[in-house]
Amino acid sequence: MKIANLPQEFTAALPILETITTAGFEAYFVGGSVRDMLLGKAIHDVDIATSAYPSEIKALFNKTVDTGIEHGTVMILDHGNGYETTTFRTETGYTDFRRPDSVNFVRDLAEDLKRRDFTINALAMRADGEIVDLFNGLEDLDNHIIRAVGDPVERFHEDALRMMRALRFSAQLGFVIEDTTNTAMQAEAHLLVNIAVERINVELSKLMLGKAAGEGLLGFAQSGLFNYVPNIDMGRELDIVAAGLKLQGQTLSDDATAWTYLIDQLGLSEGDAAGFLKAWKHSNDFSKQVKTAYHFIQLYRQQTTITAWELYQVGTALPIAIAVLKLNFSSFDGDKYLTAYHSLAITNKRQLAIDGQQLIATGVVKPGPKMGKILADIEHAVVIGKLKNHLSDLLAYAEMLQSKGE
Repeated sequence: MKIANLPQEFTAALPILETITTAGFEAYFVGGSVRDMLLGKAIHDVDIATSAYPSEIKALFNKTVDTGIEHGTVMILDHGNGYETTTFRTETGYTDFRRPDSVNFVRDLAEDLKRRDFTINALAMRADGEIVDLFNGLEDLDNHIIRAVGDPVERFHEDALRMMRALRFSAQLGFVIEDTTNTAMQAEAHLLVNIAVERINVELSKLMLGKAAGEGLLGFAQSGLFNYVPNIDMGRELDIVAAGLKLQGQTLSDDATAWTYLIDQLGLSEGDAAGFLKAWKHSNDFSKQVKTAYHFIQLYRQQTTITAWELYQVGTALPIAIAVLKLNFSSFDGDKYLTAYHSLAITNKRQLAIDGQQLIATGVVKPGPKMGKILADIEHAVVIGKLKNHLSDLLAYAEMLQSKGE
């Protein structure tokens, strides 16, 4: 197969390949960029594989960065773009089930490609657009199949994260995991305990945002991989299955919605949800947003009405809560709550017509805890409609609170 018209992302990098090949070495575009080009998807990072050793690459180009030179990777800087260029290599020993104990540089493209994860990622392309396909990756692309290169058990022992990547690619692309690969995932699922939670987090997040996220979660359950991730107890397979079934034909728009949905499907208490997010190494800001959305979801389930103050407190997390509630209740009217939220006198405390400096300047109160309490009372009164958000009204209310000693 030969691509007649290369996308701009590749044509911009052709001078890199030409410099390397003119010097007598081989050089190819490889990996995800080639796969995505063939699928008609957006191309991101253009990576290059070459028979030239790192020292030889550095001798050919004026601007390089040693991004991973111990593994043969040098970034070539060219006209504002960076191209990761990696020497063909073989790897041996994977005692941590993630990284090779040793890397050996080779001059043979086939040796390099056979260590890659899946056939659709083991494609290479020459500068003239000819596709090098040693493992029937083109056929698997056409048939929408995720298949490990060679023996899947070996591939997963080299890097146990590849099992999550298989599910992630399946969910993102809508592909089916091939039977032998799927069987190996079930047998080797326990290896996932060796992988850092941050890396699993990335793959699960991408899975849940895939166009076939429902099928991806069903695969997550069926493979048994869910048993080896943080804070999802043994025996929660049915919860994961239910989450997958409910999500079939649906998509989640962002990470916060995805993780709120997962927490909700697991039926966690709000306290357990906080621990769950911490165990998965989410940032404090992200966790706060998810917890806020989840709190609103719990309120909706427990109460017949939502107050103005409760709407105010959910704030910008409201769309997240609404998205999850719509998945749970087909008749849920999210627009009603959005309209009510945007009808509030204020939607954040910065919109108050008064602040601490004004209170101090007018002599109503001195700096300290009492001033904070008065401002909080003013904020609440404005939100619930007890007080208009006018400076004169707010000052009068503050003076009243001060005189009462509140």
